[in-house]
Amino acid sequence: MIVVDARDVTKQLSNAFKAACMAELEALKPGNVHIFADGHGMTVQDFILSAEATADVIALPDLSLGMRILKSVQATQNAVKTNTNLGIILLCVPLIHAAVVVDLQPNTLTFSQALEFVLANTSIADAEHVFAAIRIANPAGLGESAQHDVHQTATCTLLVAMQTAADCNSCQDMIALQYTNKYAQIIEGLMHYQQALARWQRPAWALTAVHLHFMAHYGDSHLVRKYGETIAKLVQNEALEHESIFLKMVNPKNYLAPLLHFDAALKKRGLNPGTSADLTVATRLMADLMARQS
Repeated sequence: MIVVDARDVTKQLSNAFKAACMAELEALKPGNVHIFADGHGMTVQDFILSAEATADVIALPDLSLGMRILKSVQATQNAVKTNTNLGIILLCVPLIHAAVVVDLQPNTLTFSQALEFVLANTSIADAEHVFAAIRIANPAGLGESAQHDVHQTATCTLLVAMQTAADCNSCQDMIALQYTNKYAQIIEGLMHYQQALARWQRPAWALTAVHLHFMAHYGDSHLVRKYGETIAKLVQNEALEHESIFLKMVNPKNYLAPLLHFDAALKKRGLNPGTSADLTVATRLMADLMARQS
């Protein structure tokens, strides 16, 4: 019988989460905060502090999925007093939760099977904890909803609430969608990350490619909520033009100046494709967690 020390699992998964957050900050992500430029009233240091605070609690043993999310958001708020990583937490906690299942029950489930199990078995209590976490973070563009409003007591499981958000025609949420489609877009992003990494051998530039992919091929949920579909589509088209050129680069550094110009232009307009950045962090974390099992 294999005995696994929960403390070792917690430390390893905590480090994996923090590493994913740090790696994403090192990538030039147009419109978002990164080591090349702060933006939108937030600094790189805000995100570093958030990552460190969240890493301290995100992989603790014996937590439900919803409580893991709530404690992570509370830790962030205590550290920086602003919403820097709600989307990151919502995406990364199921991945961490699945990894805990795999590590504490070795040779029982693959990581993909564990993630599917975690997503399929959420509870009303999970939804209540996540609603509370969202209220605490108070993300930009948060309004009221006709169904499963986070300002009300939860009456459905977290999965059902996410399905409702993902199916909303006017405000389809890409983060909620991952809960309903077994992280299909993250898996897609993982493929692009691995291809870019194999080509350029530079993780930061590979994550830039991932961020551009999400910006170019999906309407950014944060932009849709805050500014509407027309603006989100405009940014998507601009990103598509940059992605098509960037991916042709033999040396991605040669496209640094145009990306910095695009970054500055987005920030000047106050446009932050935050969901694309959140998806990028989750992509990197999934790459690390899946590599642990192989």
